Amino acid sequence: MNTIKIRNLELGAGIPAICIPNVGKTKEEIISLTRQYKGMHMDLMEWRVDWFEEVEDIEKVKDVLTEVRRALGDTPLLFTFRTKKEGGVHEMSTDAYADLNKTVAATGMADLIDVEIFTGDEIVANLIASIHESHTKVVASNHDFDKTPAQSDIVYRLRKMQDMGADIPKIAVMPQSKKDVLTLLAATEEMASDYADRPIITMSMSGMGSLSRISCEVFGSCLTFGSGSMASAPGQIGAEELYDVLQSVHNAL
Repeated sequence: MNTIKIRNLELGAGIPAICIPNVGKTKEEIISLTRQYKGMHMDLMEWRVDWFEEVEDIEKVKDVLTEVRRALGDTPLLFTFRTKKEGGVHEMSTDAYADLNKTVAATGMADLIDVEIFTGDEIVANLIASIHESHTKVVASNHDFDKTPAQSDIVYRLRKMQDMGADIPKIAVMPQSKKDVLTLLAATEEMASDYADRPIITMSMSGMGSLSRISCEVFGSCLTFGSGSMASAPGQIGAEELYDVLQSVHNAL
């Protein structure tokens, strides 16, 4: 599997990276949280812009983005507008969603941009191409908050993301049983061992799925999300606690 270098961070090698989501609602809160998280064990930060109260105003988004970039220094930034259908908090039309991501990519201030793979193949292909033209990486994503699909379906979704040119395929699913967590882990191992030629990110959500957030190096996931002061998804572990556990797992391998 090839690794991906983003600023000083190499994804896909060694201890999985820790990403802290920033879910601030106002400019002041977003910048304050960014500075707070810089002092934690954070390899990259995700700005969940769907939480931003003025996300419909692209100029205000770019203004906050400029401040976030300045505060982060050389720490990589993942820009994410999570749609409501995949667990986000703000409704946005597909055209506006595509325009927002293209505009942000063109600024050069985000290192990675999240693209939901089931937005529509034509739209996604165009969006990935546009983001790549701006020399920005793409995290293709899919989130199932209702269930855990079959192992073959999880692998299919990840392979679809890879085939469509995403730099990093990502999937998050909801377990209804302990067996569902094992299904996610088995799918991760299969994808990483048999199909992936680039880093992948997988996770099982909720407290039941928290095992997937700490065992990612064992099964082949390159990154895990840890909470700062606020979690963006069920089952996230605090970043500082997560750091210690990931170190312990790595040392045991």
